[in-house]
Amino acid sequence: MRTTPEDFPLEQAIAIAGTLLARLRRERPAVHVLTSPVAMPLSANVLLAAGAEPSLTSRPEVVEEFVIASRALVVNLGMLDADRETAIERAVPAALAHGRPWLLDPVKVDQAGKRRRFALDLLHRQPTVLRANHAEIACLAGAGQEPGALARAFGTVVLATGTVDQVTDGSRGFRIGLGSPLMQRVTAMGCALSALTGGFLAVAGDAFEAAIGAIITFDVAGDMAAGEARGPGSFKIAFLDALYGLSPDELGRRVRGK
Repeated sequence: MRTTPEDFPLEQAIAIAGTLLARLRRERPAVHVLTSPVAMPLSANVLLAAGAEPSLTSRPEVVEEFVIASRALVVNLGMLDADRETAIERAVPAALAHGRPWLLDPVKVDQAGKRRRFALDLLHRQPTVLRANHAEIACLAGAGQEPGALARAFGTVVLATGTVDQVTDGSRGFRIGLGSPLMQRVTAMGCALSALTGGFLAVAGDAFEAAIGAIITFDVAGDMAAGEARGPGSFKIAFLDALYGLSPDELGRRVRGK
């Protein structure tokens, strides 16, 4: 396990992850996910394997009802089309009005100016968590800016993914270097992490703790799956199986053993 001295205490992070994973399975919260057609199957299956109940409709005329019926909202900008953009414009105010935590995943904002502008507009509505890679964070925050600066600027928790994953709310920080390179070889794994984080948001009172719980759980499942997989295809199956069977005790042992 690789951490830096200023990080959030590892044992506390492990305890948070185990507690929230157990709560997720016990409470089975509904989570509404607005994501791309490519990401839908894996995002839904990851939530189901972890213990949540996903819904994924993007029809603008009904999306508010689904958000209200859920306990968290996930907004993913991958493959953004006009209907989903309209649905997002209706879903986010519904989440805010009814006290639902919501996550923004600004997929590929570094490659499309219109999408970047839309993401910045959404950021000003203060998502509970922003889940992004470092290129996306740099695009939104400005070159050279750390995730912590983005978290402080928009009053959000940032879950920044890369070789080492980082969670920060601008004052607290946590880093973890688990997972597997095979995660980069399976379509929509990052989107699935966003969906899983939505599940943890649904059962946590603290967004920073929710992001820690999600990334530890996700990375441990990836580490376990890598030991069974022969390549990307078998990795995806092994990942879902590992996530489904992961216990809080096994989670702790895996993190401490690295």
